Amino acid sequence: MMNTQILFEHPLNEKMRTWLRIEFLIQQCSHHLPVCDHATALPLLRNLGDLLDVIERGEVRTDLLKELERQQRKLQGWAEVPGVDQSRIDSIRQQLKQSSSILMAAPRIGQFLREDRLIGLVRQRLSIPGGCCSFDLPTLHVWLHLPQEQRDAQVKSWLESLEPMNQALSLILDLIRNSAQFRKQTSLNGFYQDNGDDADLLRLHLSLAVQLYPQISGYKSRFAIRFMPLDSENGTVPERLDFELACC
Repeated sequence: MMNTQILFEHPLNEKMRTWLRIEFLIQQCSHHLPVCDHATALPLLRNLGDLLDVIERGEVRTDLLKELERQQRKLQGWAEVPGVDQSRIDSIRQQLKQSSSILMAAPRIGQFLREDRLIGLVRQRLSIPGGCCSFDLPTLHVWLHLPQEQRDAQVKSWLESLEPMNQALSLILDLIRNSAQFRKQTSLNGFYQDNGDDADLLRLHLSLAVQLYPQISGYKSRFAIRFMPLDSENGTVPERLDFELACC
């Protein structure tokens, strides 16, 4: 266990911060299926509500479409490099174009969820401690007693409404994450800093054995990492610490 490498990711701009939050929430949604009781329904409905909050704060569709376009231009540049796998580049460009068309044609992101009565009722009660009891939300109580197939179909329709965004986002994050290789770096007395070179995302591999975590600050042009002990009272930070870093 102690040889486990932990991957930390840190966004270097607001757009990437939003995307990582959306990815995290969508991943959480699939962990609570099938929905058969309060214990599985409430985390799913909370995550869907949080997703709507994140989506409503920014121009998610516009940012994704711009990034799909930017990635296509980057691939165009790669296509002119001698010895590159042309068929692989063509395949990814086709995926980017298709994802862009689907996203453009899709209804407003989150609209289907916003109009769902059950999601709306639960969202209103989630800020109240224990506010989703059966006496608070009899609608949810009845919904949880419907036949499983009926509930499954409704949950499936909720998640499918997010698919155009999810598909575009998965493609983009995959390309960004694979755009840089991990390189070995060394921090001195728990501190490391460098230029970001207009990166969107920092990815950091750290051994679990050291019992440290990184506190990362900075923006796309410059960033700093301070390594902190998990046990703030008794933990220590080595004078020299090796870790792996990718600026994507």
